Amino acid sequence: MTLFLRSPLLSVLGSLLMALALAGPALAAPDDPAFVTAARMGRGVNVLGYDGIWDGGTDAPFRLAEFAQIKAAGFGHVRINLFGFKYMDRANAISPDVLDDLDRVLDAAIAAGLVPVIDEHDNEICQNADPDCAPKLLAFWTQISQRYAHRYPEAVFEILNEPGWKMTTGQWNALSARALKLIRSTNPDRTVIVAALNLDDRTTITALKLPKADRNLIVTVHYYKPFHFTHQGASWDPELAKLHDIDWGSDADKRQVVADLQQVADWARIEGRPIYLGEFGAYEGAPAEARARWVSFVARTAEGFGWPWAYWQFDHDFALFNQDTQEWVAPILSALIPR
Repeated sequence: MTLFLRSPLLSVLGSLLMALALAGPALAAPDDPAFVTAARMGRGVNVLGYDGIWDGGTDAPFRLAEFAQIKAAGFGHVRINLFGFKYMDRANAISPDVLDDLDRVLDAAIAAGLVPVIDEHDNEICQNADPDCAPKLLAFWTQISQRYAHRYPEAVFEILNEPGWKMTTGQWNALSARALKLIRSTNPDRTVIVAALNLDDRTTITALKLPKADRNLIVTVHYYKPFHFTHQGASWDPELAKLHDIDWGSDADKRQVVADLQQVADWARIEGRPIYLGEFGAYEGAPAEARARWVSFVARTAEGFGWPWAYWQFDHDFALFNQDTQEWVAPILSALIPR
């Protein structure tokens, strides 16, 4: 597999990376169902996080027919970003309309030949150590697990997007274990994704505690480093909005990406767990060529480790697809899926 390395030094680095990736599964169990699911997922994209469909919209701005376009472009799965807490009543019951919409989304994704990942995306509440986090998260998975106990076996459950910040390792290990127990009570054979704490220090993955006997778990991490490059020009932050024309692509830049992801790969190889790069992306404010270089290098590096990945995101910001013109953002699509 080509890593788009352009110097003798990086060619050596690429060879080393590939050797490590190929050595990885030797300590894992490739017949574990989680590895089978990870292989089936392959390349993916995040969808529907900020879409009107959840608020009663009818097929806009995201159109369910676009799942077929996503599949045709070469993707194997979609990570469906659902802010479920927003649609709960005072008793933490999810709106029936939203659940019906989720059914429609799952039907359309599966009909297109895509693996759907249901991602509970309410990270801000949980990152702030809000006391509502645990009861809402457990209520969400109780309802989703019961609803889909005998439906959509292709679907994968992701317990929570980006736990971290004020949430400690101990708190997350305890909460994720409770959520997983709920899911397993009705979905014993479902592949479930559990996040490592979303902190800058990649070694925190070593503190993640998973039940050793459960071999149908995938561990997910996200990657946006260097942040001043991937988020330059971001309008929602005054400091980031001031950043412009930051380049990326030197030998040192590439070595850092490999080193960061190597830490995760080392843990995964020892623990025998598949890894999912559930988010990575570069904002439109980055120079176009550098943005494409970064996207391509991160995607190829993840693939070198044998990881499925999902680009952030299909439309809105960081966009891979322009809803106004109904066209792919060609440089980013080519960077993700080389022709």
